[in-house]
Amino acid sequence: MSKGAIGCGLLGALLLLLVATAIGSHNRLVGLDERVEDAWSQVEDVYQRRADLAFDLVATVEGATDPETLASVVEARGKVGQLNLETAPDASQLGQFEAAQRELSSALGRLLAGLRRDPELAQREHVRQLQVQLEGIEDRIAVERERFNDTTLSYNKTRRRFPTVLLAFVTGLGVRPYFEPTKERNQPGVEP
Repeated sequence: MSKGAIGCGLLGALLLLLVATAIGSHNRLVGLDERVEDAWSQVEDVYQRRADLAFDLVATVEGATDPETLASVVEARGKVGQLNLETAPDASQLGQFEAAQRELSSALGRLLAGLRRDPELAQREHVRQLQVQLEGIEDRIAVERERFNDTTLSYNKTRRRFPTVLLAFVTGLGVRPYFEPTKERNQPGVEP
């Protein structure tokens, strides 16, 4: 066998190894990207459940509590509903999403504080059930946000490694943003 044939064979094997590595790295990154999308859909689901519970709570106490507070919950819920994110958001969209959710949390907090001042209303079985469900959904929100951040961390770490960073650049798979921790809990002061 000639030196040229051996050299071509080695070069071909090296090229095949590089292509296999690139394909493996790309497939891993795409799989992690899909996991981020799945984690985002779980986050959206629990936030949507909270918005639905807010609507149910407003409908239940309408006419028996402060109309301005009810209007603020309805308005905040409307803003949340306008942010229809089909895929995991970029940093700007995530900021808008968090701001709308904080506004809804604040409005719900004011509504629930008003309910606590009216013991007769707060003791209604349906109102109590909604409060308990709202408290549970707030805990699920915290869990799903953490899961989203963990999944995003895994994706971002993999994306930054060589040679995946080159493939990510070529294929347009960018860095994913995280939910930033907030100083106050994202919970509207729910008490059963």
